[in-house]
Amino acid sequence: MMNLAQQQTLPSAANLPPGAFVLAIDGGGSKTDAVALSAEGELLASGRSTGSNHQVLGLEHALSVIDALATRVHGAVGHRPLVQTSLYLSGMDLPAEMMMFSKAIAGRTWVPQSGSHTALVDNDLFALLRSGTNQPDAVVVVCGTGINAAGVRADGATARFPALGAISGDSGGGGYLGSRALWHAARSEDGRGPKTLLEATVPQAFGMSSVMAVTEAIHFKRLPARSLVNLCPVLFEASRAGDQVAAAEVDHQAREIVLMAVTALRRLHLENESVPVVLGGGVLAAGDARLMSEVEGGLRKLAPRARMQLVKSPPILGAGLLALEAAGVGGSVVDRARTAIENHRPVQ
Repeated sequence: MMNLAQQQTLPSAANLPPGAFVLAIDGGGSKTDAVALSAEGELLASGRSTGSNHQVLGLEHALSVIDALATRVHGAVGHRPLVQTSLYLSGMDLPAEMMMFSKAIAGRTWVPQSGSHTALVDNDLFALLRSGTNQPDAVVVVCGTGINAAGVRADGATARFPALGAISGDSGGGGYLGSRALWHAARSEDGRGPKTLLEATVPQAFGMSSVMAVTEAIHFKRLPARSLVNLCPVLFEASRAGDQVAAAEVDHQAREIVLMAVTALRRLHLENESVPVVLGGGVLAAGDARLMSEVEGGLRKLAPRARMQLVKSPPILGAGLLALEAAGVGGSVVDRARTAIENHRPVQ
């Protein structure tokens, strides 16, 4: 992954063939977006599909989602030279995964087959980061289905995390919060834990009569385990209603977000610098007042010069800008592309 500073040294777009365009894809746990952009910053085509996290779906299924969407968007452009394909995908957490996916897409019609440009595969964190800033020193934290963070520095140094869940020390994201909601609801129902509103609202969310019914449905696979992410909003609603059990989980999530951001800053020796900390993902973008207040307070205490920046723009915005910059395009063209993507509604 080239960081934002390094991309400024790429060749000029003057070397691109007439009609050149780039293809950008952002794949998350719940949806996948794609845009085709001309070298002049025009939005040529776009599309949206279901989630494409290979860690959840498996490589073959995830690849089929991306291939179908990329083929459709690429085909809508017509006969123009494709000079860059950039994919920013959730679940691309380790170099081995990026290499595996790069090999899997080689030779596809929507991947450049010749020239100096090729497919770039990286984590969707970097699309979110570019959506929020083009500063060469920056940190990004995403809290969506899962949680992850990264930092970049002007000299090319990066700080990354494996982001593989509990096995790599992670604690957060919609899936985690949903599972905690069910955990507390079960203990409230059977008497092992304190009473909480979740005992009633968790089964209601699935149209069931008891927490035990939800537990059995998941155990017997009548409900997929990934459906627990749907309980994340239920937990936040309970917190806002004054439920102390739910509020404690919100506070814990805030501490983890701050910890990841500050750790990235420290690893890059930027904790005392004025650096943007870009925040995004569905959990953060929802803007829960308690969560955001705790995050802001934690950052102020541990990295007082850091500038918290909540991004609600879709990550496909950053993916598109990065694809253009990887092709050597910059300046007013990137600004034009930003406006075009922000004003466009994706097509299913």
